[in-house]
Amino acid sequence: MRAAKLFAQLTIYYLILFGGAWLVIFNNPEMQSYLPIGGAEELINSGGGKSSTLESVAQAQGVKTLGQSLGWMAVAILGALITSFPVTWVYMATRTAEEYDQSIISTILILPSVVTSIVVVVQHSLALAFALGGIAGAVRFKNSLKSWGDALYILLSVGSGLASGIGAVELALVMSLAFNYCFVALWISEYGE
Repeated sequence: MRAAKLFAQLTIYYLILFGGAWLVIFNNPEMQSYLPIGGAEELINSGGGKSSTLESVAQAQGVKTLGQSLGWMAVAILGALITSFPVTWVYMATRTAEEYDQSIISTILILPSVVTSIVVVVQHSLALAFALGGIAGAVRFKNSLKSWGDALYILLSVGSGLASGIGAVELALVMSLAFNYCFVALWISEYGE
C-alpha cells in the first residue's frame, strides 16, 4: 500500500512538473533562451565537435543583463530544489527506522542548490575550480553514512546540482525521475533479497 501511494505521488508530481514546464515554454518560446534549460542538448551535441563543453554551455546561456543573470541563477537553484523533493520522499519511504537519518534529508535537499551555485561560480575559471578543490580538500568530513544506499542519494544530489549549474535543469529532472522510479521498483520487487 505504501509503495502504491509513493508511486502515485511521484507520478502526479512529475506530470505536474513536466506539464507546467511545457506550458510555460510553449506559451513563451523566447523565454527559453533566458532559462537554465537546454544545456543537455548542447552537451550532447558538443561531444564530437571541436568546441569544449564549457564553451558550448556558455553559448547556450543567453543572459545579457544583471537581472537576467540573477533570474537565471534563481531558476537554476529552484530547479535543483524541485528535482530534490521527490528524492526525499523515496528516501523516507524506503528506509527502516534503523537506517533512517534525518540529516540525509537535509543534505538531499540543500546539496544540489549549493553545487549549482558553486558550478555557476567556477564554470568559466580553471583557477577558481582549482582553488575550490584545494579548499574542499582541506576540510575534513567526519560523518559516516549508515547505509551504502545513502551514498547513492548524495551522488544523485551532486549530479542534480551539476546539471542545474550548467544550465541543464531538464537533465536534473530526468535523473531524479529515473533514480526514483528505479529505486521504488527495486524496493517493491525486493530485488536481491
